[in-house]
Amino acid sequence: MTTTAPTQSLVIEREMSHPPEKIWRALTEGKLIDEWLMKNDFQPVVGHRFQFRSTPVPNWDGIIEGKVLEVEPNARLAYTWASMGMESVVTWTLTPAGSGTHVRMEHAGFPSAESASYKGAKYGWTSFIGKLEQVVGGLQ
Repeated sequence: MTTTAPTQSLVIEREMSHPPEKIWRALTEGKLIDEWLMKNDFQPVVGHRFQFRSTPVPNWDGIIEGKVLEVEPNARLAYTWASMGMESVVTWTLTPAGSGTHVRMEHAGFPSAESASYKGAKYGWTSFIGKLEQVVGGLQ
């Protein structure tokens, strides 16, 4: 019998005063993803392999490899996130809430909440989601 080590998930939730359709655009259109996350060749198509590209730093080439796992327009998006020998999964869930949207981002697959990768992701995603909200606010 094979057992896998338990993993930790990072979850960030926000209420945004924008409809799910606008947030979905910012999560799935490459040009908009450039503005809040990283340069990319993302397409919201199950099975599509893509890269997020950032400025390399010591011990990191600046590339995150991904594969789209799930696409439910305006509601749910999931993809793998592979970097530095670790693969995890990012899942976005959009739920209408009043005149806006409840946005839930879960990044699953960290070894522990004390790991450097978890702490780095928490810092990064908090910043990225703030930028996401700014980008969405500028959409027509």
